[in-house]
Amino acid sequence: MSGKVFFKNRYSKLGWAFEETGQRQAIRINRTRVKDNDLPERMKKAGVTLEKIPFLENGYWVKGSTVSAGATAEYLLGLYSIQEAAAQIPATLFSDIKGKVILDACAAPGGKTVQLADLMDNDGAIIALDISKERIAALANHLERCRVSNTVVYRRDARTASDLHLQFDCILLDAPCSGNFASDSDWFRRRTLKDIERNAALQRAILAEVVTCVADDGEIVYSTCSLEPEENEMNMDWAIKHLNLEIEDTECKGEGGITKVFGRDLDASVEKCKRIWPGETQGFFVCKLRRRRRQ
Repeated sequence: MSGKVFFKNRYSKLGWAFEETGQRQAIRINRTRVKDNDLPERMKKAGVTLEKIPFLENGYWVKGSTVSAGATAEYLLGLYSIQEAAAQIPATLFSDIKGKVILDACAAPGGKTVQLADLMDNDGAIIALDISKERIAALANHLERCRVSNTVVYRRDARTASDLHLQFDCILLDAPCSGNFASDSDWFRRRTLKDIERNAALQRAILAEVVTCVADDGEIVYSTCSLEPEENEMNMDWAIKHLNLEIEDTECKGEGGITKVFGRDLDASVEKCKRIWPGETQGFFVCKLRRRRRQ
């Protein structure tokens, strides 16, 4: 069960008519490094033309460039990060993170980690985990370039997060996922339903672990760049039923989560999640969770 026709039919059953799309390059200004609003003009002089992304506070499309956005002096100084537009959403969904202790459970290559530190004004503390030695190096380089000073990086499988013996006010779980065709031209050739089911099981294992590390009244933001409901809405339905979690409303770009998947009815609250189909951005899914309050 794989191939472009198979997945197009799946998306049709989920209510989306498939359309070919690419991925626009986007950047996010690091406000702890840029105290004024002159960076777009400065970038234009450097050969990179920016266009404000309307649904993001500090996000800009790269509209045109005569040089690589990753080769400017401003980039090397950490004034901005190259970060896909939809991927800039999850870190903004926490209620208040300044001065808090945060777990970034699957942090590399570090775009969201830097964004969290930026939103925290480099205050509080971030514990950033990743299992890959190579990706940890990329994460550390990203943090250093952007002058992040409130983050400790561990090479650790997020499925062992409780071994840190810490309780976190907020947990960001940008889960390892199957990705989607908008950011990978070979996606349809390489992906099968078995891949998706395997990734969904890994995501549930990580989510079940990090739930044990969240403080009372703490928040979890779960996200993927997958379009597959097994990794998104169905996992959130499972989390409600097995992890004593509830889904909270999220005010961000996207349409409501799908509550009827291939004939199966999910918990009605799954609609509070946000699903972004490929088009203006890559495909994306995000959901905000909290421990269910005691009655």
